[in-house]
Amino acid sequence: MRNAPPAELYTKFPLPAGLALPPDVQRSVGHFNVVDMADLMTGYRERPPMVFERRAYYKICLLRGRSRVEYADQTLDIEQQALFWNTPRVPYRWVPHDLAQAGHFCIFTDEFLLPVKGGAALHELPIFQPGVPPVLPIGDADYAALEAIFEKMAQEIASGYAYKYELLRAYLLELIYLVQKLQPSPTPAPLPSAAARVTGLFAELLERQFLLANPQQPLLLRTAKDYADALAVHVNHLNRVLKDTTGRTTSTLIGERITQEAKILLKQTTWTVSEIADSLGFADVAHFCNFFKRQTGLAPGAFRS
Repeated sequence: MRNAPPAELYTKFPLPAGLALPPDVQRSVGHFNVVDMADLMTGYRERPPMVFERRAYYKICLLRGRSRVEYADQTLDIEQQALFWNTPRVPYRWVPHDLAQAGHFCIFTDEFLLPVKGGAALHELPIFQPGVPPVLPIGDADYAALEAIFEKMAQEIASGYAYKYELLRAYLLELIYLVQKLQPSPTPAPLPSAAARVTGLFAELLERQFLLANPQQPLLLRTAKDYADALAVHVNHLNRVLKDTTGRTTSTLIGERITQEAKILLKQTTWTVSEIADSLGFADVAHFCNFFKRQTGLAPGAFRS
């Protein structure tokens, strides 16, 4: 979420006292912080549990210990050590299975990296693309390499060096691209074809529709023609491209993403079924209930309970 105020950044994810940057520093450099998991776990049981929701920041975690990540409509278990990252677009929460947690995490916003990204948004980077698995198990050597970057960031953020934020940006980019390098890539990625570019643009546009913060915020694009018009292509061309590249039609892909969002809203909000139906662009509750049952085999009320 661009231009999120400091209060929202840190009240949505409360940090132990002394770990948040002062508000005047946050305003001048964008939002960034790096935290040792040992500090986070101090007094963990006395603090409210993490809430499942979208945050106002990006996050990269280096985790060691048994825990669980609830991400979108998935539950991902971490048994030993792993990387986890998240964007403001997807709701999540992290649940430790015990207090024996080690590692580090950093949180940051688009604004923090703008000086070195030349105006490019973070969501354009490869690891933050829709569909990229956000949890990656890693071995000891990779853990040590990543931990070294986090330790440099922690040391620098506490220093009095005049250019420390420039150095922190460099460390953060190093971390992001190392995470990207660790992603499985058996063959070099070919240059994108015209069809691949259209597919990528569609996927990005589809994902951008689902930042529903309240029931009064409806989907702006709902049909295959809506997406074709937004992409300045004929709907038949869009259907043909998506069928060739994904094996599914435009309407099927839209329906699957709406179903995923409906599951999230049913499980993680107190919105009524009627409010969820309205926000997802259905003409009435009956239409939504029939759609949801066709997709999942359950009525919305049964899925929620």
